Amino acid sequence: MSVEQSYTVTGMTCGHCVASVTEEVSEIPGVTDVNVVLETGALTVSGDDSVTREQVEAAVQEAGYQLA
Repeated sequence: MSVEQSYTVTGMTCGHCVASVTEEVSEIPGVTDVNVVLETGALTVSGDDSVTREQVEAAVQEAGYQLA
């Protein structure tokens, strides 16, 4: 079953930031789509219901940012 989860990422300032977050979150097993909006910090993650907030948070931190 596919679910969509929404988060807010803080600290992004440019397209490279968006690319870093997208790349890290995309590597989580079960993630099928990642959408990041630089202007608002919105992060939408689509994937199966095994994807947890902890996994997303760890990926965002690996990219150098934080979840709000």
